[in-house]
Amino acid sequence: MATATYPPPPPYYRLYKDYLQDPKSAPAPPPPIEGTYVCFGGTYTTDDVLPSLEEQGVRQLYPKGPNIDFKKELRSLNRELQLQILELADVLVERPSQYARRVEDISLIFKNLHHLLNSIRPHQARATLIHILELQILHRKQAVEDIKRRREEAQRLLKESLGAFDAH
Repeated sequence: MATATYPPPPPYYRLYKDYLQDPKSAPAPPPPIEGTYVCFGGTYTTDDVLPSLEEQGVRQLYPKGPNIDFKKELRSLNRELQLQILELADVLVERPSQYARRVEDISLIFKNLHHLLNSIRPHQARATLIHILELQILHRKQAVEDIKRRREEAQRLLKESLGAFDAH
């Protein structure tokens, strides 16, 4: 197989040859992908749904249900993680051959922490968007106030100039 330093362009470039003269001559873009698709050997979906821990085959360490106190559960899992890490250090000193179970427990806690954090991402995105919009409103109000102040200053200077001109 021969390779070229600069291979020829793909054949569909011919579809765009008259684009500069007539931009509407180019083909329409393909429709967005919906559902599942394969990319580089992996199957992906366009549905933005966070799978539950059970669907992933992971035991859930915090209570189920829609009314989860995320702050309380994250703190609880964090304390449990600290305890498990201390126990792992103890096991590594006392019984090094029995560390695997502690590592699995730590992995389970991390997976639960990760899932809880991903569960509150939509709320974080909304809060971030609200904050950005509030800042934009504030900056626009400041710009309007600055324009009003400069207009009043210009009007004052015009009146002073006209007054000085009339005095002469």
